[in-house]
Amino acid sequence: MTRVAILGATGYTALETILLLLRHPHVKITALTTRSDENLHVSQVHPQLTGRLDLHLENLTPEQIGERADCVFCCLPHKASAERIPALLAQGCRVIDLSADYRLDSPEVFEKWYGVAHPDPERLGKVPYGLPELFREQIRGAQLVANPGCYPQTAICALAPLLAKKMIRPNGIIVDSKSGASGAGKSLKPHLLYCELNEGFSAYGVGVHRHQPEIEQVLGKVAGEPVDLIFTPHLVPMERGILSTAYSCPTREFTQEEVMAALREYWANEPFVRVVDHLPNTRECRFTNYVNVTARIVKDRIVTVSCIDNITKGASGSAVQNFNILYGYPEDTALI
Repeated sequence: MTRVAILGATGYTALETILLLLRHPHVKITALTTRSDENLHVSQVHPQLTGRLDLHLENLTPEQIGERADCVFCCLPHKASAERIPALLAQGCRVIDLSADYRLDSPEVFEKWYGVAHPDPERLGKVPYGLPELFREQIRGAQLVANPGCYPQTAICALAPLLAKKMIRPNGIIVDSKSGASGAGKSLKPHLLYCELNEGFSAYGVGVHRHQPEIEQVLGKVAGEPVDLIFTPHLVPMERGILSTAYSCPTREFTQEEVMAALREYWANEPFVRVVDHLPNTRECRFTNYVNVTARIVKDRIVTVSCIDNITKGASGSAVQNFNILYGYPEDTALI
């Protein structure tokens, strides 16, 4: 039995992580933390957990967490995670960080895109990126795992096979993504009020979204050369889900059957990547850890379409998948 603590237990990803771990036969949730001193029972924050988990949200020190937990799921915002994680590692805890703090390899790139100096810059570039489909062996045995971003997973799973097989050029790629409102988190923001969000559809973060360097970095490792792309996210009036459409230039003329065969071959042994013939819909992946991917040839472009549940596969599901790899449990435990 592995003892687990969840830091920043008030948000959507924390709740999803708790719900998944309550199904896990080898996990005991032993601590939930908050930066507040209110000491609320978890059912007061997440009524869905009434009668299912008898814990209070506590403002615990790293030493107290280390006494109670073997593994920590860190659901704190960026910068706040990296300020706490070194002390947790010093206590002997394994940590799965759901923030962006350890995803990028360069402190300079992190500061450029996140606007703050990294609190733990020496670790950047040494932490495995927690996308098991590509980095399973690096994750195995790690003390700290950088859980991937939600948008990047859709882009990476759609484009990695084609870049790895040199079927598309590494530049001129456009990734157009749509996400539900839960991707913005639980804190109150005026543009997420019902009357502002409902019946509307808008782009945001054009050219400046923080997931762009993450996508480029990972795809560059797959391609073996720098990848340059434009990433544009959109907010749609739904609770959860991401659908991404990527447009890329082929290196020669391919048929749609060749492209689909390449996707199927590349992901053949991955239990949570489904290469489908139809055009995916976010409903198909809702509350699951699956990625649905397909492709079409349109004029002189390869168009790939992928979708996930942004809270499950996009955050908490991937985190539990990484946890299973770290501790040698079957990878799909609590996820199917």
